Amino acid sequence: MRLRGRDPRAAPSSSAGAGDARRQAPPGRNPFVHELRLGALQKAQVAVLTLTLFPVRLLAVVLMMLLAWPLALVSSLGPAGQEPEQPPALWRRVVDVLLKAIMRTMWLAGGFHRVVVKGRQALPTEAAILTLAPHSSYFDAIPVTMTMSSVVMKAESRDIPIWGTLIKYIRPVFVSRTDQDSRRKTVEEIKRRAQSGGKWPQIMIFPEGTCTNRTCLITFKPGAFIPGVPVQPVVLRYPNKLDTITWTWRGPGALKILWLTLCQFHNQVEIEFLPVYTPSEEEKKDPALYASNVRQVMAEALGVAVTDYTFEDCQLALAEGQLRLPADTCLLEFARLLRGLGLKPERLEQDLDRHAESARMTQGRRVTLPEFAAQLGVPESESLEDLFSLFDEGGGGEVDLREYVVALSVVCRPARTLDTIQLAFKMFGSQDGSVEEHALSSILKTALGVAELTVTHLFQAIDQERKGRIAFADFERFVQANPDFAEEYLYPEQTRPRSCARTPPAPTPNGFCADFSPESSATGTEPVRKKLD
Repeated sequence: MRLRGRDPRAAPSSSAGAGDARRQAPPGRNPFVHELRLGALQKAQVAVLTLTLFPVRLLAVVLMMLLAWPLALVSSLGPAGQEPEQPPALWRRVVDVLLKAIMRTMWLAGGFHRVVVKGRQALPTEAAILTLAPHSSYFDAIPVTMTMSSVVMKAESRDIPIWGTLIKYIRPVFVSRTDQDSRRKTVEEIKRRAQSGGKWPQIMIFPEGTCTNRTCLITFKPGAFIPGVPVQPVVLRYPNKLDTITWTWRGPGALKILWLTLCQFHNQVEIEFLPVYTPSEEEKKDPALYASNVRQVMAEALGVAVTDYTFEDCQLALAEGQLRLPADTCLLEFARLLRGLGLKPERLEQDLDRHAESARMTQGRRVTLPEFAAQLGVPESESLEDLFSLFDEGGGGEVDLREYVVALSVVCRPARTLDTIQLAFKMFGSQDGSVEEHALSSILKTALGVAELTVTHLFQAIDQERKGRIAFADFERFVQANPDFAEEYLYPEQTRPRSCARTPPAPTPNGFCADFSPESSATGTEPVRKKLD
């Protein structure tokens, strides 16, 4: 699979404040991966500070949280859904000031000596909802503690010792995993608070719904924009020499991030409050359009691109299986284009066998765009051409349908690698089901979503009898005997140098904010793209 470069598509603004063009991030860029490499001097610094500065800072942070806990506990007593009194009582204003001071001291003890605030935070009557991006770390809690705004959190968070009490103080909106109707109730609660005329604290929402590496802004979930009220975009920056802040799905874990950050002499964060964004009538009726236009405003302020990748793509990129997708796999772009055509992987899985049989019957004959459209059951369109071009590496206007089915199988069932390989052997294999080296290369290149891949050593390791062909049974036995075969035979300096991604121009399970967008929201689907484009 290979991506051919395309010029960014212009998109007229549908609301004041959205840019004149939407700069899309280069396809294949994986925003869910953070690679942190320390040089020799940096490793030495961390080693020394681990024994000296780290324990002092950690103790100070814990002490500040313990100091804040009784204040938050007393202040959070009473019915959770009770409307705040207006104006707030004197004692609550005093507690609020004290907690803000304690939290700021906690971040200061953690090395955040300078928190730069730009712009003016709007009043609750001007904007009841604050949308923050990019969401890249649990350190994004800094603006929450500085403003004491409410957030949307998982219901399980309130049971965390000490931290749960601090959370309850800011009157969050809780989302329950066990209540099937919880998302609808959450949206209704946000609507109620947003339309209260400033009686409730502002709600801070991270519309990306998960953590990224801040190289671009992924698709915003529409939940924050469903109420149709003005929002204030807030952008976050961490201009540090060494990025120990970013906490993505693939990269340093939560404890390592905390350890390395506390071992830095100085950490800096910038919080910029952008002008309040008032939606148009069209945006009030279309939350996905509203979300996309606000995202564009924030991307322009940050100087980064936007991409149509979603939280679901994150799950694809990090699925467990015998083949780990490389950081710049083209399969993320493949999944995005499928959604743009209205083809959902969870539904396509039911038709995998039918597609596989059709592909096998072609016996390697390459198909044209009209034939490809007929096979997928969709009309010819620009989005289909983009999908077609993924497999048309030479630009000859023809593709191998079998490669499409392999990619589809990975996207539909990313953790079931052997099922995908077995399906591929049936399509690429001869009458006895065996394949040659070039066929295995095509299978694995497509399954990994890369442009080039050398499989000679792997093929020779499997083909012990030197027949020049291997069957799926041979491949399966080899995988069972060598569960880490991909690390040894495929990944070392083979998939990265010639992957499909291009360097962009310069310019939650692990999330702080839970996803509460309704399941039926169709962000990123073709109708929305037409409206935006």
